[in-house]
Amino acid sequence: MIINPTAVIGNNCNLSQFVTIGAIDGNAAEIGDNVYIGPNCCLIENVRIGNNVTIGSGSVVTHDIPDNATVAGNYAKVLNYDRPGKYVENRWNETGN
Repeated sequence: MIINPTAVIGNNCNLSQFVTIGAIDGNAAEIGDNVYIGPNCCLIENVRIGNNVTIGSGSVVTHDIPDNATVAGNYAKVLNYDRPGKYVENRWNETGN
């Protein structure tokens, strides 16, 4: 796993093996709460990942991802808004529970 020190990672995020969150020029990704990032994903440069997002295995994320989305692919695109973050257990909410 490689995580650029400028990355911001929210509460209750699941990062799988071989994930890269990188940036060459400027800040790295800002990741919201309750996010699942599958194995072998790359988040490139300063992208914003919303809350309750699922990123499928092997995805390359180069653009912002909205809240409650499931994305996959190279380059990642939104597949649906059904059951976002479904692999995240013990979900984080506004009260911190």
